[in-house]
Amino acid sequence: MKNHVLNYFNKNFETIQNLDYKKIEKLAKALSLIKNNKGRIFLIGVGGSAANCSHMVNDLRKICELESYTPTDNVSELTARINDDGWDSSFANWLKISNLNKKDALFILSVGGGNKKLKVSVNLIKAIDFAIKRKAKIYGIVGKKDGYTYKKGNLIIAIPETDKNLITPISESFQSVIWHCLVSHPLLKRKPTKW
Repeated sequence: MKNHVLNYFNKNFETIQNLDYKKIEKLAKALSLIKNNKGRIFLIGVGGSAANCSHMVNDLRKICELESYTPTDNVSELTARINDDGWDSSFANWLKISNLNKKDALFILSVGGGNKKLKVSVNLIKAIDFAIKRKAKIYGIVGKKDGYTYKKGNLIIAIPETDKNLITPISESFQSVIWHCLVSHPLLKRKPTKW
């Protein structure tokens, strides 16, 4: 037990030391441009990353005054789309109805980022392909460099892999660390937080 706890926090510390800070700064600038051009941010993710999308939407809207949405905040619509049209197309069809366009950005939070060959997170893959078709920017924070998101995105932060047994918990934790860095960045922050 004691060794796990120490190892877990050591690996998180190692992750912090190996983050690509220049890329995070570029992402803050890119999101600022979306805001200045009156674009919107559409966030997608699955599982824990979907929960992170919901929190990030809140912060982008409330702190940065940046118009942002995620399909996982509307359980009724999402489950109807999954039931009627299928899981794989659920996010892409939601983006279509949302009129995703070249002023907007698709922002993916994901551990693996999707894998066409293994048919993993196909709903992310189809959403990315739709965003490319619509000429929207594709940003994200992922845990693997070999996933579809990292390969196809315009600006994707990859969380450094410090322990292959901890990829998911560290990736999902650092999604939060990085988006909190972004929403508190002077280029994006418009409203003070309570604390």
